[in-house]
Amino acid sequence: MPRHLLTAKQIVAAAECDLADGDGLIVRVTGPNAAAVLRFTSPVTGGRREMGLGSIRRDSLTAVGESLAAARNAAEDARRLLQQKRDPIGERDRERSHATTELKGENSASRGSLVTLRRYTRDYHRRHVEPVRAFKHGQQWINSIEQHVPATLLDSALNRISAVELLDALVPILRKVPETGSRIYQRLAAVFDAAVIDGLRRENPATPIRRELRKRAGRRERTHFASMPYQDVPAFIKRLGKAAGNAARCLEFTILTAARTSEALTAEWREFDRERRTWTIPPAKMKCREQHVVYLTDRALEILVGQAGQNDTFVFPSTAGRAVPMSNMALPMMLRRLAVKAATVHGFRSTFSTWANELGIAKPDAIEAALAHREENAVRRAYNRSQFLAERRSLMIAWDDFLAGRSVRKADETAVKDAAVLQFPAQQIRKGRSSRRGQGPGQSGSNGSAQSADAS
Repeated sequence: MPRHLLTAKQIVAAAECDLADGDGLIVRVTGPNAAAVLRFTSPVTGGRREMGLGSIRRDSLTAVGESLAAARNAAEDARRLLQQKRDPIGERDRERSHATTELKGENSASRGSLVTLRRYTRDYHRRHVEPVRAFKHGQQWINSIEQHVPATLLDSALNRISAVELLDALVPILRKVPETGSRIYQRLAAVFDAAVIDGLRRENPATPIRRELRKRAGRRERTHFASMPYQDVPAFIKRLGKAAGNAARCLEFTILTAARTSEALTAEWREFDRERRTWTIPPAKMKCREQHVVYLTDRALEILVGQAGQNDTFVFPSTAGRAVPMSNMALPMMLRRLAVKAATVHGFRSTFSTWANELGIAKPDAIEAALAHREENAVRRAYNRSQFLAERRSLMIAWDDFLAGRSVRKADETAVKDAAVLQFPAQQIRKGRSSRRGQGPGQSGSNGSAQSADAS
């Protein structure tokens, strides 16, 4: 069968799709990310299978060419196993199992010199990262290390890596890609901690270099996601409401709920309780690794109703014909189509925070809780969960009203009277607000703080 059909330029230019490289090898493009996948029929079970062969970097033609060549070599290895009537996925699983057995069976004095950093990192990823993280985030975890850490360090014996060697390897990464470098440092620190616990090392080489790493890499200038002034958001939401498609609805839902992009893109139907008007995001999807409950307003529920029937799992599925979420570039592209250049998707969380704090819509702690910002103090964190449910519901109702150009009330039911800031037409202020807020979900009315049962 023909092979090596793809060029680096084709992969860089591709939109979300599967690109065939020949003889079962495909490059699966999802937004800015891509991965090599080998499709084959198992000689053992007779069933069709897909084997991941690693990520394909798309940041440059050179990076594409290098990662594509590596994927083709891996595909050749798998095809040789198939010719021998062996299932390559089964063989890989057996190798991993054997490696784990070796790690457990060898004495601690000799294991550290036999095990490389690469091998132990992969084993750590399989044991500790894959079980608790979503597939996409788990892949990003291991890929960040294998794509940026020098191969000379990764292939060094685990117990012979010194603090100075680790420092010299990480400084260039931090200078080039500060955010990624910081994450790699944290991940390797966790790997070395586990190695100490497993008896493979006496100390963690990442611990003594923390300050020196920052000094050599240079002070990082903290940047913020560009945000839209909150006075401009109602008009933008009106334009967004007229746009069709899953990306438009997902972006609107993201703004309404003040959620992070990944949380909205991967939202699943099982996470929603329409009767209680809540969206419960599991810990694996949260940045702080703690369950987060979002109160859903009427417009958020309308969006959910409109999305029903497209996919059994995801609320905002990809339109490429596969049961997967949209790519993480879908929402930024939606902003571009609406000619928004000075704001980012994540920046709408800052807009929400600025609006709520400047106008005193709710207590600062309640606003932080609505944004799922982690409270470091455990006692205050538990207190916030129990105390701010009603206030957070009122906060999201007020945000929904603000976005729709309606009159706004704070959590204490007092009206926001600064019309010069809000710029609402007087005729849009509705009457009978207090009675409407007390109605249940099955009754008429737009919003209601009594419409949801407590959800902690």
